[in-house]
Amino acid sequence: MSFQLTVLKVLAGQPTGRASVAEVRRAVEILMNSGRDWTDRMKRLAEQAPDLNIFSAKFVFRDALGWEITQEGRQFLSALERAVAAQREPLRSTIDPSSSEVPVQAVTDPTNSPIAPRSRHQSSRRRRRKGRSSRRTA
Repeated sequence: MSFQLTVLKVLAGQPTGRASVAEVRRAVEILMNSGRDWTDRMKRLAEQAPDLNIFSAKFVFRDALGWEITQEGRQFLSALERAVAAQREPLRSTIDPSSSEVPVQAVTDPTNSPIAPRSRHQSSRRRRRKGRSSRRTA
């Protein structure tokens, strides 16, 4: 199913919503081999539409020139992405004060850190200052 969703995403990303079979094949190959982010994203979408057939559902129109996403296909893809985003929304919530657990994102996201990361330059400058102060007292 994630292959068919990738096809929908490729066609939706085209200015006209249309591409030749060769263009679709090339784009799908690139995306499917682009790494875990894309694969995981498509798996999450596929979980919401396990029996999807983009052709029998009339989400994609085929002719001699290639494939074209239909308006229904665009609406389906948009609704599917909204549903998956809504399911993931609780992961972005703030820390619950009644819980002792910290959300994973709060730990792994450096932008959530109240302490700004030091640059290598700042760290080496601090070491030099410490070294000078100990030399003066000795």
